[in-house]
Amino acid sequence: MAPRFLAVSWRLCGLAMFACLCVFWVQQESSGRPLTPAPSPPQGRGENVSAAKETSVGSGPLDEPLAWMHEARRNHTAVKDYTCTLIKKERVKGALSEDHVISFKFRDQPFSVYMRWLAPGHIGGQEVAFIAGRNRNKMRVQSKGLLKVVGFQSIDVNDPRVLEHSRHTILEAGIGNLIEQTVKLWEREKQLNKTQVKVGEYTYNNRRCLRIECTRPERHAEYYCYRSVLFLDKESKLPIRTENYDWPRPGGNPGGDLVESYSFVDLRFNVGLRDSDFER
Repeated sequence: MAPRFLAVSWRLCGLAMFACLCVFWVQQESSGRPLTPAPSPPQGRGENVSAAKETSVGSGPLDEPLAWMHEARRNHTAVKDYTCTLIKKERVKGALSEDHVISFKFRDQPFSVYMRWLAPGHIGGQEVAFIAGRNRNKMRVQSKGLLKVVGFQSIDVNDPRVLEHSRHTILEAGIGNLIEQTVKLWEREKQLNKTQVKVGEYTYNNRRCLRIECTRPERHAEYYCYRSVLFLDKESKLPIRTENYDWPRPGGNPGGDLVESYSFVDLRFNVGLRDSDFER
C-alpha cells in the first residue's frame, strides 16, 4: 500500500509476501492460507486501529524506518502472487471519494493485476485486468463510469480517462512498487534531515503493526506530501495500510486533508494464480 504513489490508485496498490521468516510461515504461503487467521474485511472502511504506544524519533529519524523497509524488500522476494481485499480512498479533482472496496489479485511474473469493485454500489461489478506483454500492453476494462460502454474494452494504461477517476496507473500497483517508492522517497528525505518521525505500535485489522508517521515542516520538491502514515506488519515489515495528507490550508485541518489511503486486508500469498485469473 508513492514519486506519486495509482498519483496512488494503482501505485500503492500492490501487495506481496516476504522471503525468509520461518518454515511454518513458508508452509502457510505455499498452501495459500493467510499468514495468520485472516481478519474479516472491514465494512467498507478499513479502520479498526488501536494504539499501544507512540514515540518521537530523534537523531537520524528515518534510519530505523528505512531499515524496516529494506527488510520488507528482502522478504518480498519470496512473493509470487497474492489475493486480498483492497480498500482505497482518493482525492481526485479536489473531491474525496467514498471508500472503494475491491477484490484484488496480483502476480509478480509476468506483472499481472486484476480488480473487481465490490463497493460503492454505483460502480459495483466494475473490472480491470492487465497482464504485461499481452493485449498490446493494454488493460481490459469493464466499467460503468469510465468508458460508458457495455462489455470489456481494451484501453491504454495511460488513457486520460483513467486519471479522471484515479491518482495512479495500473503499472504502479503492487506492494513491491510501494516498497520501492517508499525507500526512494525516504532516502532523499534522509539527506535533507528535516522530516519529523513518530513510531508507534498499533493493532490494525487484528495485525500487530508498526505505525510510522512522517511530517515535513516545510515544502520541498523532494517531498511527496506534507504528512504520511504507513502501517507495517510487525512480523514481516510489509506495508498493509498507507495514508497521505496534503499541506494544511488556512482554516483547515492542521494535519492536512487526506489525499489518499490504501488498506490491504484478508491477504493470502502464493496461492498459485494463473493466466485465467487475469485474462478478460
